[in-house]
This record gives sequence, structure tokens and C-alpha cells, in this order.
Amino acid sequence: MARSFDISKKLVWQAYLRVKANRGAEGIDGQTIEDFEQNLKGNLYRIWNRMTSGSYAPPAVKAVTIPKRSGGTRMLGIPTISDRIAQTVVKMYLEPSLEPFFHEDSYGYRPGKSAIQAVTITRERCWKYGWLFEFDIKGAFDNIDHSLLTRALQKHTDCEWVLLYIDRWLKAPMQHPNGDQEQRAKGTPQGGVVSPLLMNLFMHYVFDKWMAVHEPRLPFARYADDAVVHCPTLREAERLQVVLEQRFRECNLELHPEKSKIVCCKGNVPWVDYPVNKFEFLGYEFRLRTAVNRQGRKFVRFMPAISPTSAKAIRKEIRSWSVQNRSDKSIDDLSRMFSSKLRGWINYFGHFYKSALYPTFYNLNRKLVKWATRKFKKLRRRQRRAHYWLGAVAKRQPNLFPHWQLLGLRPAIG
Repeated sequence: MARSFDISKKLVWQAYLRVKANRGAEGIDGQTIEDFEQNLKGNLYRIWNRMTSGSYAPPAVKAVTIPKRSGGTRMLGIPTISDRIAQTVVKMYLEPSLEPFFHEDSYGYRPGKSAIQAVTITRERCWKYGWLFEFDIKGAFDNIDHSLLTRALQKHTDCEWVLLYIDRWLKAPMQHPNGDQEQRAKGTPQGGVVSPLLMNLFMHYVFDKWMAVHEPRLPFARYADDAVVHCPTLREAERLQVVLEQRFRECNLELHPEKSKIVCCKGNVPWVDYPVNKFEFLGYEFRLRTAVNRQGRKFVRFMPAISPTSAKAIRKEIRSWSVQNRSDKSIDDLSRMFSSKLRGWINYFGHFYKSALYPTFYNLNRKLVKWATRKFKKLRRRQRRAHYWLGAVAKRQPNLFPHWQLLGLRPAIG
């Protein structure tokens, strides 16, 4: 049978393996990855057959509302398992041809790039430049202009099936919990597999390349729609704010009025009096902090540490675990249940100014102490003894909880 498009079965198989590894929620059909695997060969053949024939039509994406750390909510569009595999096929084909063109200071959703790299370079540049313009795009994923995005795509590929299916995904409706379907004329669903790649391509032409041509002296770090640009003077930062607002308007995007601002990063010039002297970027708060060098001398520098917003979100999640009420579990059970999440937080937020994490994890230790007083009769109503007991456990098993190492094996203090 003749095929319209040459897409290998191996590529579809590799896409399935990626989707399986990433897990994720089910789409509008309610099918999980386990359900999909009940007829794995047939389901994968169906995807391949439809994609190669040109008849693949994506179903609606499932609208899911999630809370933002900073308050409010964000709407995600969750594809079905089959559609996720189809999108991964396109992403795996397209991404290698786009990557070489992307800017070195674009860090979001890219192989070999990370948020920590963006935080690291931003910290170094804050020491070199006295001013910074931070911006966040209002509803960036929801407001991408389809015609501009298509023009950008056509600069990098003439593959007919890639352009065809991306066009269909951009136009696929969003289905809300009540069953109503919302037609879309702009945007790409945040939650789709191919959406982050499309966002990076769009922002490459809207911002990255534009900056390289028009503002080559001003370094920046961008993670998806969140970015910071460093400036040598306040006047330069004020000028940049005006020109970037105009640039984004031309591309049908709007800077978030509350999250876009000029920041003074001067830590060693006491006579500079500017009202905004801190900012949040990728979960870290940058501001003047006191530190101690290797010689034991204190100094003040503009540095990142876990932001109050991120710390509050972590404490909220820890409260949801109800550790103190799980007296039916052993301490080894608690370790297995929560260590992975704790390790992830420490690996990310422990890169800079680790001591800012201490209050959050001391609070977790207090919950473990309460757990112990409810678990063991000999410790009931004897909080001090429970503190000593937990300290002894930490001494015997220092790796039981990841945060014990961070706190220097002092689990019962705080």
C-alpha cells in the first residue's frame, strides 16, 4: 500500500517509550498508559498508519486547571496517550534541526540545558551589571500567533507531514470538564508534548534573535516565557523596557504588568536608592545577602536563594503529607514515601545559599517528632525524649532522609 508520508515504525516505537517513561495524566478518552498497552501493537500500528497516510486527526485536549505557586490558576491542555505519542514523533523529528539555531542563553525545555544553568549565569551577571529588566509574558502559551509561528516553522523545515500535523494540533479544540469544546485560533496548549518546542521557536524570533540583532550588548537568560536582561545603567534599563513592550505588542504578546520590572542589583553602592532591589527567577529570589568567605569574613553580595514563594509551596506540600498522623507507617516507610520528593527539592534549591532551606526542613523534623510521639507509647507526651530518639536514628542512618545530610545530622533541632 502506498504511503503519503515516510515515517518509520521505529520512530513511533521510540516515541511510545518516551511517553511511557514520562507517564502523565490521561486525556479526554480516560485512557492510561496501562490501558494503551493492553493492545500495544495494534494501537501503535494505528498511529503509524494514520500518520503515514495523512489521515491522523488529533482529538481535543483535556482542559485541566492547576494552581500557580504565585497565586491564581493555569489552564493546561492534556492530550490523549495516542496523541502524545504522535506529538513525540514530530518533536523527535523536528527538534534536532531546530536546536543548532537556538540561542545559547535560551534554557527552557532544551536538551542539555537547565533552569539551574540559567540561575547560575544570572547570578554571575548580576555581579557585573548594576541593573536588570525582568519580564514575564502574560499567557504566553495561550497567545502565540499561529501565522507568525507557521512562518517561523517554514524557515526551518519543508517537511509536509510535520507542518500538516502541527497545524492540526494548533487548531485542535480544548474540551472543558462539562464537555464543552472551545475552538482555538491562537496559542498552543501548555501540556502538549510539542508545545514547549514551538514556544522556543516562537520566542527565538520574537526575542532571542531580535536581541542579538538590536541589543547585542545586553546579555539575557530566558526560560520559556520568563527572562531577565542585564543593563549597565538605569537609563538603559528604562529604554529597554519601552522597546521590549513595543516589540512584544508587534508580535501580539503582552508583558505581565506585575511580573515585569526594573531591578537594582548594586550591592556595593550605598548611595543608590532604588525601590526595587530584588526579583524572583525560576523559583529563586535574588537580593543582597550576607555570606562568609573561606577566611571567615562576612561580606554582602547580590545572590540567589530559594524564594519565599517556593518555600511556601514546599511547606504546603509537606503539610499535605500529614506525616505526624501516619502512625501506621514505620520510619522506613516514610523515607520511601517522601525521600524522592525531598531529594528533588534539595538538588534544585540547594545549589545556592543552602541555609535558606533550613527553616522548611526543620519544620519537617518537628512533624517527624510528633509522628514518633504518636507511634511509640514510651515517647507519648515526651517531646524532648522524641527529639533525642530522632537524633539517634539520624546518627545510625544518616541517609534515611535526604534533608538530614543538608542539616548536618541535626534532625531534632529547630
